[in-house]
Amino acid sequence: MTKVAHNDHLEVLLTPTRLGSLALPNRIVMSPLTRCRAGPNFAATDMMSEYYAQRAEAGLIVTEGIPVSPQAVGYAGVSGLWSDDLARSWRKVTEAVHEKGGRIVAQLWHVGRLSDPIFLEGETPVAPSALPPNGTVTMVRPKRPWVTPRALRADEMPQIVEQFATAARMALSAGFDGIEIHGANGYLFDQFLQGSSNIRTDEYGGAPENRMRLLLEVVDRLSDLWPADRIGVHLSPRSGHSVSDPDPEGLFCAVAEALSTRALAFLYLREARAADSVAPKMRALFKGGFVLNEKLTTQTGAEVIRSGAADAVGFGKPFIANPDLVDRVAQNFPLSDPKPETFYSGGAEGYTDYPRFNGAVS
Repeated sequence: MTKVAHNDHLEVLLTPTRLGSLALPNRIVMSPLTRCRAGPNFAATDMMSEYYAQRAEAGLIVTEGIPVSPQAVGYAGVSGLWSDDLARSWRKVTEAVHEKGGRIVAQLWHVGRLSDPIFLEGETPVAPSALPPNGTVTMVRPKRPWVTPRALRADEMPQIVEQFATAARMALSAGFDGIEIHGANGYLFDQFLQGSSNIRTDEYGGAPENRMRLLLEVVDRLSDLWPADRIGVHLSPRSGHSVSDPDPEGLFCAVAEALSTRALAFLYLREARAADSVAPKMRALFKGGFVLNEKLTTQTGAEVIRSGAADAVGFGKPFIANPDLVDRVAQNFPLSDPKPETFYSGGAEGYTDYPRFNGAVS
């Protein structure tokens, strides 16, 4: 077990805040975590309901990435949100969280080129440009390289926008408190944003305002369906999954400024603190709620809040192993360590069987 710092220092994590119209009782956000526990036909399961309800003390839960269409899938065992049946399966999750007093937003996801024909009924993955990622297909064995994706045509962009609109409507039907657009980690929107994966010469490529066009079209479309102050966007300025940009600061500051004009609830940034951090400048440009995540401990998370660098902080692996993370922070209890071998194993082990702390400190 990992001992937490003295509770007096961490009290700031337990203070209320707001992200748009979302009122959070504390500043500890559960980060989106792919866990591959969905049932047949991409449905959310009772085990997923239990998992999220166990963690309802979080100031806000951001779900695992939820593919917005069959074309958006890139992993086995993920749950979709493109039909009434799938919305009904997720409604069980939101009701379980709400019964425990929690708040939960759906992270809407399209993986773009980070997929494989085995997940797409033989179809080729789509991307801004016909450039494959480096490395091998995630979690597929035996290992094999990524296929070269098919570059989306400009006349297909409205179809992508409408895939997100359908998922946003389904999220409303499912009873979510808000939605978050997944624009990070080398997935579709990140592929459009960053220069290494987008070599288009049309209105969706070239200058930053063109590369962010699809993301902004989706944001604007979803704002027709949801109040803008219940919509967030997830970004990761550093390279990852074979995407990078020669001017990340210029690019992501431009994105932050454009998103700020939309009066969104929050911007969620995955960026570990370092000398090249873009977060401080993005924080100054984005006028909504600001959430920081990546490699934070409860102590460094508290420091982030105290410094004014963010309104809330996200935790991933600590929430996997500590369903009662908020209570452990409040009571100065030690933190349990996760078991990585069970992250994607598909059963209850390492998913719903982590216990709450019983108060006994050895």
